[in-house]
Amino acid sequence: MVHSVQLTRSVPKIPGINNPIIGFSEDDARRLHHPHDDAFVVSLQIGDYNMHRVLVDNGSSTDILYYPAFQQMRIDMEQLTPTNALLMGFGGTKVFPLGAITLSMTAGDYPQQITREVTFLVVDCSSAYNAILRRPTLNSWKAATSTYHLMIKFPTDYGVGELRGNQVAVRECYIAMLEMEDQQQTMCIRE
Repeated sequence: MVHSVQLTRSVPKIPGINNPIIGFSEDDARRLHHPHDDAFVVSLQIGDYNMHRVLVDNGSSTDILYYPAFQQMRIDMEQLTPTNALLMGFGGTKVFPLGAITLSMTAGDYPQQITREVTFLVVDCSSAYNAILRRPTLNSWKAATSTYHLMIKFPTDYGVGELRGNQVAVRECYIAMLEMEDQQQTMCIRE
């Protein structure tokens, strides 16, 4: 396992890459199992951790970090910034975040990668995902997303970076969500 990689020489920037044309082709979708209507789940480096099961949600206006993932990152609760934000879930359920935290997030593979500071709302509710990536964050990357290709492409100083979805992780999350719903239904029946 590699814990640290150090660059011994610099990678030259590609001239004229400031405004690359970003597109998708059938080659981008070749490795996927079709047909599919899978959710878009990726892995990102958030803070010092490789975080799997990150849902890309073009409809969400808030970056979410679920509390179990926050705990596994061993971040002290005192680092959370209090927030008055109120989140509305499906069915009108109200979720009050525990607080907000700004973490460094890296997407893509070196050298076609980007690193940005992202502010997450930390919420304590059940989810099969560790985090949700929102639309404004994707816009700040100047990213193009394709749910058909399960891919995000974004401009970098070294060409177009890519972030691919993981169909296996999507299906694991789906099964985990079904198990959570069964537990919630059982609890409601007992009440």
